[in-house]
Amino acid sequence: MAIKLNGARRLTMRAWDALKASQGSVVLISGSAALDPKPGFAAVATTNAAIIALAKAFAEQGIKDGVQVNSVVPGAVMTGRRRSFFEKWAPAHNLTVEEAVRKFPEEAGINRFGKPEEIADLLGYLVSPLRRSG
Repeated sequence: MAIKLNGARRLTMRAWDALKASQGSVVLISGSAALDPKPGFAAVATTNAAIIALAKAFAEQGIKDGVQVNSVVPGAVMTGRRRSFFEKWAPAHNLTVEEAVRKFPEEAGINRFGKPEEIADLLGYLVSPLRRSG
């Protein structure tokens, strides 16, 4: 918790004057455990919920200072870390990795895994000049 939450807080605070001067943007990324906590992941959920709360607090100050603050909570994204999880989890549940990867979205109530590029595109937009037009 200390590294993820305090790191985001300290970095944002340290950059705030520059963000204010440039009318910049901050995007804090949290995990979906914050929105649907499970007993085995209570610490992770708590940290992620705290990051969402931190973003809301910074956003309130950002309105006054001209700094845009967003919080992004991606759902299930197929990253190397998630793939590695399935490589360990699948054999323990008598599944191939491919079967586990196919089965998970259905059980999680989603159509598919997100792609890292999709999250990157969203983040790129949020910090771009385009976000202020319209």
